Amino acid sequence: MHLRPRLERYFQFESLGATWRTEILAGFTTFMTMAYIVFVNPAILHETGMPLAAVTAATCLSAAAGSLLMGGLANYPIALAPGMGLNAYFTYVVVKGMGVPWQVALGAVFISGVAFLLLTLIGVRQLILSAIPFELYSAVAAGVGLFIALIGFRNSGIVVPSPATTVTLGKLGEKSTALALVGLLLIATLLAWRVRAAMLIGILATTAAGLLTGVAKWSPQTYSLGDLSATAGKLNIAGTLKIGFIEIVFVFLFIDLFDNIGTLVAVGKKANLFDEKRQIPRLNRILVSDATATIVGSLTGTSTVVSYIESAAGVAVGGRTGVTAIVTGLLFAIALFIAPVVGAIPAAATAPALIVVGSMMASVMGEIAWHDPEVAVPAFLTMVTIPLSFSIANGLAFGFTAYSLIKILRGRFREVNWFVYLLTALFIARFVYLANA
Repeated sequence: MHLRPRLERYFQFESLGATWRTEILAGFTTFMTMAYIVFVNPAILHETGMPLAAVTAATCLSAAAGSLLMGGLANYPIALAPGMGLNAYFTYVVVKGMGVPWQVALGAVFISGVAFLLLTLIGVRQLILSAIPFELYSAVAAGVGLFIALIGFRNSGIVVPSPATTVTLGKLGEKSTALALVGLLLIATLLAWRVRAAMLIGILATTAAGLLTGVAKWSPQTYSLGDLSATAGKLNIAGTLKIGFIEIVFVFLFIDLFDNIGTLVAVGKKANLFDEKRQIPRLNRILVSDATATIVGSLTGTSTVVSYIESAAGVAVGGRTGVTAIVTGLLFAIALFIAPVVGAIPAAATAPALIVVGSMMASVMGEIAWHDPEVAVPAFLTMVTIPLSFSIANGLAFGFTAYSLIKILRGRFREVNWFVYLLTALFIARFVYLANA
C-alpha cells in the first residue's frame, strides 16, 4: 500500500478538506510568523547567564519537538515554542528578581511540565476546557484575534507606548513602519484577489524589500547540536525543591494552562475543529503533546513551551491537519542550522500578517449574543482584557468571574457548572494574591 494514501487517512484529509499543497503552505506561513522566537527567546534567557548559542539550539529543538508531537500525535495545525511572557517571567522575576540560579529555575519548569502531564492524565485540564461556557468561546477567539493584531501593530511601530494616552500612533515615516504598511497593503490586496499564499508571499516580499532598504540585516553565525551541551540536562530539580517552589511553579502552571486553553479555543474556533457536541476531538493528545513539550524544553534548556497564537496564521491560509504543525516543526529543526537566514526576517515583514490574521479572527464577534447582558458583559470583558492586559489567562479570568457572579446575582446560579464555580474561586484568589503581591 502506498504511503501517501495512508498518511492522508491518518491525518483525515478527506473529512477536513485538506490538500498537501495547502497544508505545506500553512506550515511555512505559521513558521514565518513565529520565526522571531529563534532570536528573541535566546536574547531574553541569555540575561540569566545562560549561553546564547545553547539557548538558541534549545529554542529550535523544543519548538521542533513540540510542533512535531502536536502534528503527529494530536493531528492539529497548532505549533509550539517557548512562550513569550513566560520567558520574561523566568528571566526577570525568578532568576534576576529572586536571585534563583537558572538551573534551579529550569527545575521549576520541569516540575510544572510534569504537573501538566499529571493533570491531563487525571482529566483536570479536560474538565477546565469543558467548563468554559460555550457563550464565551467566540469572545476568546475574538480576544485572541485582537491580541494578535495588537502584537502586529506594536511590532510594526504603527502603535507605540505613550505616557499620556497609554498608546498612540507611531511615526509612520520610519523606514521599518513604512515597510510594514506596504506589507500590510500587499497582503490585503493579495487576499482580496483570493491568492491562497497571500501571507507567505507578503512576508517574503517584505523581507526582500527590507534587505534591500537596510531595514533587515543578515549576520551569518552558526549554531549546532553541540551547543546544547551547555544547558541540556543542567536543570537542578533538587535545588528547586529546596527553595520552596510553590509560587514559581504555580505561575508557570497557571499561565501556561490558561494561555494554552485560550489558544486552543481560538484556533479551534477559526479552523472549525469542534465537533457537533461542541467538543474538540483527541483533546487528550493535544494536552499530552503540550505537557511533553514543556518537559522537553526544560531538559534541553529553555523556559516553558506553549501553543502559539501565531498558529492562526497557518489556519487562515487553509491549514486544517497536523501536517501544518509538522511542516512548522521541521522548519524549526532546519532553523538550527540556518538561524542567520531566519534572523533576516524583520518584524516589519511578520507584523502585517499578524494584523491580517487578527482581523480574520475578529469575524466571530457576530456570533456573540450582544442583546443578552448575561452573555454580552462577560464576553466583552474576556475579549478586551486579553489584548489590554497582554494575557489570554487574564481574559479568561475576567470572563469566568463575571459570568459566574452575574448568574448568581441574577438568581440563575443552578445553570452554571460546579467546576466553573471552582475555577471562579481560583481566579478570584489569584486576583487577591496579585493585588497584595
